[in-house]
Amino acid sequence: MSDALTKRYPRYSAAEFRRRALNQTGGPVDHSWRDHGDHILNPDIVAMVENLHLRDAAVLVPVVDTGDDARVIFTKRTANLRKHSGQISFPGGAIDPTDVSPEMAAIRETHEEIGIAGAFVETVGRLPHYLAATGFRITPVLAVVKPGFELRLNPREVDDVFEVPLSFLMNPDNHTRDRREVEGIDRHFYRMPYEGWMIWGITAGIVRTLYERLYE
Repeated sequence: MSDALTKRYPRYSAAEFRRRALNQTGGPVDHSWRDHGDHILNPDIVAMVENLHLRDAAVLVPVVDTGDDARVIFTKRTANLRKHSGQISFPGGAIDPTDVSPEMAAIRETHEEIGIAGAFVETVGRLPHYLAATGFRITPVLAVVKPGFELRLNPREVDDVFEVPLSFLMNPDNHTRDRREVEGIDRHFYRMPYEGWMIWGITAGIVRTLYERLYE
């Protein structure tokens, strides 16, 4: 990375991520989701989704403490899942009645999907909800993950797992806007290609919200 690029887009440690997450601005997370990410790009779709009966879900945004250049964990979902099959995602899923909070649901799902024990996970905040046209109201839970964990992928849900530097994700030059026609409606979204992986859709929308709330 060049000196000029380093100055403009610095590396971000997990400690700095924690500080920003605990002190984020942009309005209360429960009421400002319309103002962030790709929700801004799709007001007609958002209005339609608001009227659906949405199931509550939670995902973990796991930032691994790897020194001065923290890394973020993503998964590739298996092709046989009923919802969001084959997509790049954060670990997570529906909030069960036994989950006392979105944080508990996100930690439980992360352990079930990729084996990271809750003892390694420190939750440090939330982002505004993401309303998905597939019928979910998603709470992104921000977390710092201590190194030393062991990955154990659930083959029924996860095909692969990979990490992306937080500095790459928080560089807006890597946020490409795109559009696709879905059932006659233009859907606008972000794409973030990284080393052969394509982060897009809901996951890229959450990453964009993270940038807007903590790093813009």
